[in-house]
Amino acid sequence: MELGRPGLAWAAALLLTALAAQAATGDFDPYRVLGVGRSSSQADIKKAYKRLAREWHPDKNKDPGAEDKFIQISKAYEILSNEEKRANFDRYGDAGESQGYSQHQHRQFHHFHEGFYFDESFFHFPFNSERRDTSDEKYLLHFSHYINEIVPDSFKKPYLIKITSDWCFSCIHIEPVWKEVAQELEALGVGIGVVHAGYERRLAHHLGAHSTPSLLGLINGKITFFHNAVIRENLRQFVENLLPGNLVEKITDKNYIHFLSNWKKENKPHVLLFDHMPVVPLLYKLTAFAYRDYLSFGYVYVGLRGTEELSSQYNINVYTPTMMIFKENINKPADVVQARDMKKQLIDDFLSQNKFLMVARLTNQRLFQELCPVKKSHRQRKHCVVLLTREGENFAKAYEAFLTFAVANTKDTLKFVHIYNEQQPEFADALLVDDEKYRGKSAVVILERRNNVGKIAYKILEEAWQGSKEDSFILLDILDQLRTDPGLLSSETVLADLNDELAPMFLIRWLYSMLDYISDCWDSLFHSNWREMMPLLSLLFSALFILFGTVIVQAFSDSSDSRDSPPSEKEETTAKTEKNDASFSKESNSRIPKKGFVEVTELTDINYNSNLVRLRPGHMNVVLILSNSTKTALLQKFALEVYMFTGSSSLHFSFLSLDKHREWLEYLLEFAQDAAPIPNQYDKHFLERDYTGYVLALNGHKKYFCLFKPHRSGDEGGTLGSCEDYDSSLHTEARGKSSCSPGSRSIKNKLHKLSFWMERLLEGSLQRFYIPSWPALD
Repeated sequence: MELGRPGLAWAAALLLTALAAQAATGDFDPYRVLGVGRSSSQADIKKAYKRLAREWHPDKNKDPGAEDKFIQISKAYEILSNEEKRANFDRYGDAGESQGYSQHQHRQFHHFHEGFYFDESFFHFPFNSERRDTSDEKYLLHFSHYINEIVPDSFKKPYLIKITSDWCFSCIHIEPVWKEVAQELEALGVGIGVVHAGYERRLAHHLGAHSTPSLLGLINGKITFFHNAVIRENLRQFVENLLPGNLVEKITDKNYIHFLSNWKKENKPHVLLFDHMPVVPLLYKLTAFAYRDYLSFGYVYVGLRGTEELSSQYNINVYTPTMMIFKENINKPADVVQARDMKKQLIDDFLSQNKFLMVARLTNQRLFQELCPVKKSHRQRKHCVVLLTREGENFAKAYEAFLTFAVANTKDTLKFVHIYNEQQPEFADALLVDDEKYRGKSAVVILERRNNVGKIAYKILEEAWQGSKEDSFILLDILDQLRTDPGLLSSETVLADLNDELAPMFLIRWLYSMLDYISDCWDSLFHSNWREMMPLLSLLFSALFILFGTVIVQAFSDSSDSRDSPPSEKEETTAKTEKNDASFSKESNSRIPKKGFVEVTELTDINYNSNLVRLRPGHMNVVLILSNSTKTALLQKFALEVYMFTGSSSLHFSFLSLDKHREWLEYLLEFAQDAAPIPNQYDKHFLERDYTGYVLALNGHKKYFCLFKPHRSGDEGGTLGSCEDYDSSLHTEARGKSSCSPGSRSIKNKLHKLSFWMERLLEGSLQRFYIPSWPALD
C-alpha cells in the first residue's frame, strides 16, 4: 500500500523517537547514576540513593534538569535494590524488562495509522496508562466500596491507602518502596488500598487528598495522613502508631497472676505470647487489635530478667515463639501453639477457636447472639445451657459445678453460659416464671433462639441447681433427650435485649470523644494544608468577629447613653423602651418573694455609692422619704404596698431621712419643676414643707428618676402618683399646715395606691426626669 507524504513524515518522526529512546535505554547505567561500584553492598547502594534523592528532589533542587535526574536516580535504585534485576543487568546489560522480546511477540499490540503499523511495546513511556503497573489494580478502591466495606472493616484492622494519578513523577519515585511495604504489611494483616485521583475524584476529595502522591492511614473510621519520608521504616512505624497504645500488656513474674485473674472481671480469655524479641512484634499488635473485643493480650519477653518463674511454670521453649490461651483455669492453659515462624493464618485459626470462656457470662446482646445463634435449619440446631445465678460466695459452689459439667460435655451444638439475675433482671424474669421456687437459688435453662427479635423456645429444670451429682445427671439426661426430641423445648417467650454491663459511663465516653476531637484539631492545625483548614478557620474567625463586634457595639451604646441629654416625652414611649421595661416587668414576676418580709435599708452616705451611684444596669432603687416622727407608720404601709414586687432581683427598696438629707432631695426635685416646683430658699415656709410620703424610683446607671406624690385625702379618685400628674399648687399658695402637715391627713393614706404606681413604673409608662449627675449625700 502506498503511503502519503504526511503518513511518511509521521512514521519517520516516530521511528527517530524510538531509536533515540532505545539508545538512551542502552546507555543507561544504574551504577554510574548512583555513583557506586558493581561490587557495592545493598547498604552502600541505599546510602548513595538517599544522598542523591535528597540532593536532586524537585521540591528542593530548582535546577531545570532536576526532575529528569531524580527519575534516573529512582530507576537506578529500583534496579539495584532488586537482586534479580541487578543480576539481569550485570549479565545482559538490561534489568530484564525488555528480555524475551521474541517470546512475547504474541502479546504485542499493533496499531494502524494511515496504513502504518507500529509496535507500542517499542516505546517505554512510564506514563502510558495501558502499561501502568498492574500490581496496584487489586488494591483499587471505589467510593461505594470504601464507604460500605473499607470503613466498617477499619474497626478490625488498619488500612494504608495511597492516592496516585497519571503524569505524577513523585508517584514513580515512591513506587519501589510502596510495593515492598504493601506486600509486607498485607501479610501481617494490614489492609492496603489505592485511589486513582483521576478516576475517583469524589473519593479523593472525601479523603481530603488534594495532591498526589498522598499516603494516609485509616483506623476506626478515622483518617490520618502520613507526612514523613517514604521509606520502609517510616511506613511501618506510621502503621504501628495508628494502633491504640494499650492493646498489649507487658507481663513479668510480678504481674502475670493479676493479669490472668482478670478473666472474671473482663469476661474474656487471656492470651500470652512468649518470644525473644525485646519489643512487641507488629503482627501481634495487629492481632490484638482485631480480637480486642474477645481477648486480652499479654507479651512476655523471655530474654528479660524477671520472667524465669513464668517460663519455667509453663515449660516454655525460649527459642520458639509460644502462644497460650488461658480461660477459667489460670494454672493450666486451655490451648497452646508453638511455631518458629508465627504466620497470621496460624494465629487467626488458633484464636478464632478460643474466643470465648468455657462458661461465658452474658454481658450484652452481641455476645448473646454470637454464643446462641438463631436456628437456621434442623441440621444446624444450637442450644444454649444458661445458668441463672447471682454474685457472691453463696452461689460459688453452684457455678463451679456448672463449669465442671460444661468442661466435661463440650460439643459443637451446645454452648454453656451464665448470667447474673441482678444485672439482667428482665432476662431472668422472663424465664423464671415461678419466682418463689427459685428465690435465693440458681436455676438452669436450656434455650434455642428462633428469630432475631427475641423469640426463644426453652425448658427450665424443675428443681433449682445446687451443683450436686444428681443435678448433673438430670441435666445430662435432658440434653441426651434433646438430641432426638427437639420438641422437648415446649415453652416459648420473647426476650428483651440484654443490658451492656461493661459499657463505659457517659462521662468517660464524652471525655474520650473530646480527646479525639482535640487530637484531630491538633493534627489539622499542624499537618493539614490551607485548603483543608479553610472551613475551620472561617468558623473560628466568624465566631471571633461576632464576639468582639457585640462587645464593641455594647461599649459604644453605654457611652452614648451616658452622654445623651434627657429625651423628650415622645421618645420615652418608643417601642424599644416598652420592650425593655416589659422584660423588666416579666423578670419582676419570675421570683417568689419571702412571705411577710420586705428588706428596706436606709440610704446613707456610707452605702450611697453602692445602692445608687454604682447601681448595676437595669436595677432601680425605690426610695421612701420619711421623717423620724412618721418612720414607723410609713414603713409599715410602704412594706404592704411594695410586697408583691419584692420578687424581682432588679428592684431595691430604701428609705431616706428628711431630717438629715433635705437639701439632697430639694436638689433632685429641681429637675421636676412641673411636678414639684421649688420656691426661693428665703421663703418663710421653706423648712415647713412636708415631703414625707414621697417615693423616688432611682435608676443609678442611666441617671433618671420617677416621682410618686402622696395621696390627698380630699381627692375622690386619688392620685396614681405618676410623674406627670402632680399638682404643682401644693408648693405655691397652699403651703400652710392645713395642706402639708401630717395632721391634715392620715399618715398611712399618703401611700394609698402606691402599688398602682409601681405597676406603671414596671410598664414603663411613667415620666422620667433626667439629671446630669447624682449629687453627693452629705
